[in-house]
Amino acid sequence: MRIDQITLRRLQAPLKAPFETSFIRMDKKDCVIVSVYSDGMIGYGESTAFSAPYYNEETTDTVWHMLEHYLVPALTGRVVSHPDEVSALFAPIRRHHMAIAAIETAVWDLYAKRQGISLSHALGGTKQEIDVGVSIGIEPTVEHVVANVERFVEQGYKRIKVKIKPGFDIRLVEAIRKRFGDGLPLMVDANSAYTMADIPLLKELDPYGLMMIEQPLAHDDIIDHAALQRELRTPICLDESIHTLADARHAIELGSCRIINIKVGRVGGLTNARKIHDLCLERGIPVWCGGMLELGIGRLHNVALSSLSNFTIPGDVSASSRFWEQDVVEPAIDLVRPGVLAVPTGAGIGHAVCERTLDGWTVNKLTQGA
Repeated sequence: MRIDQITLRRLQAPLKAPFETSFIRMDKKDCVIVSVYSDGMIGYGESTAFSAPYYNEETTDTVWHMLEHYLVPALTGRVVSHPDEVSALFAPIRRHHMAIAAIETAVWDLYAKRQGISLSHALGGTKQEIDVGVSIGIEPTVEHVVANVERFVEQGYKRIKVKIKPGFDIRLVEAIRKRFGDGLPLMVDANSAYTMADIPLLKELDPYGLMMIEQPLAHDDIIDHAALQRELRTPICLDESIHTLADARHAIELGSCRIINIKVGRVGGLTNARKIHDLCLERGIPVWCGGMLELGIGRLHNVALSSLSNFTIPGDVSASSRFWEQDVVEPAIDLVRPGVLAVPTGAGIGHAVCERTLDGWTVNKLTQGA
């Protein structure tokens, strides 16, 4: 397929309610939507970088810059036989994984549409439905979080993740366990908020039977995580530390984690995400799909990825209504029954994209090509 034209839109989409982690509080999603055109068909991708460089070094500004000046010019007019070629084309670029993923996922969607198959099928997915969990941000009080947990438990989500930070951790987990018991599948996400000096505190989480502690230490570390994992009964899951296939291999071989969270944007797209999935399957490391407050476009890419066989832990792939009063895809992504999403069977991402909604939230737009 020849890439005839590529359009970039910078969107600012209002969240239903503010979402807070250990490093940022957001009330809107600032992102770039990429539309890739070939022979009258359109593939869509979504950037997952935040507006400030706190999750990683990328921001919406850097994503736009890389797309406008490097990625879009390199791809426009090129003939592509398979989306894997996009990863190979951009391999010489250092980092900027979220910018690359935004355009690479659009090519995957376009490719699947041109083949007349679902994105899940194009990736080698084997599931018709996926179990999903929910991520709950930091709130002003423990009681606020417990109330949110209750709401999502009632909706049937299969796994609850709560954000923690120093001073908002042990008491929170204790309160959730007291209210819902040991049977609730529960994990915590630290977003790199702790250090090795906090080992005694982190060991206090062991008695609560957590599924995992996600990324407790530095965002670029695998060495200290290995030492910490030897001290804990609770499995460590790595997120921010895993950017490449090599990162995943090193972390597994060092014993830095027992679980890996795969985020499409963080690893540079669906091709690399699938490679990491395959490695983890071979090494007996379960994986799950993390979320970045995606709109429906990015969320549907996550659903397709989660249909691969080794995604055995419910991911942060909740329904559209979790974050949005209105989504950019039609129909919105809804649970088919409590805690379960259907994997779309239509061509590409399987849902139509509402260009009118995109335009309504667009603050900048750029088209290159014919």
